[in-house]
Amino acid sequence: MKSSNSEKPVSNPNPNLHVDPSEKILISGIHLDITPALRESVLKKAARLLRHQIKLVRVRISLERVNTDLNPFVAKGHIEIGGPDLVASVASDDGYKSIDLLVDRLDRMLRERTRASTDRRNNRPEGTEFRDHLAQAS
Repeated sequence: MKSSNSEKPVSNPNPNLHVDPSEKILISGIHLDITPALRESVLKKAARLLRHQIKLVRVRISLERVNTDLNPFVAKGHIEIGGPDLVASVASDDGYKSIDLLVDRLDRMLRERTRASTDRRNNRPEGTEFRDHLAQAS
């Protein structure tokens, strides 16, 4: 008789990897209507924030139209994660450009947070001391 091996469900090390971006990314407009094209563009660009190893609870992105001649579009982002949340704001003369710059800034902040947590986990010295130590050892 053969014994049947029941397969255990494999836990996903990155729970954000196969998540629909519209479930985690909230988009709002302040003094501005969010068109379906703008919503799709924001979801497509902000989906790259979900690739990081940190488990993201929610990403809130709001685009605001301000009554000024200089940089009338302000994009604000708020990433809810374990620990202190990440908040960023970018202003420019175009709404799509503001979203691009905001996603770039939030992505950079997430990379820095991921790198810092990895360095702490692996007990790596920070800064140039680590590189100097490697250069002397070889």
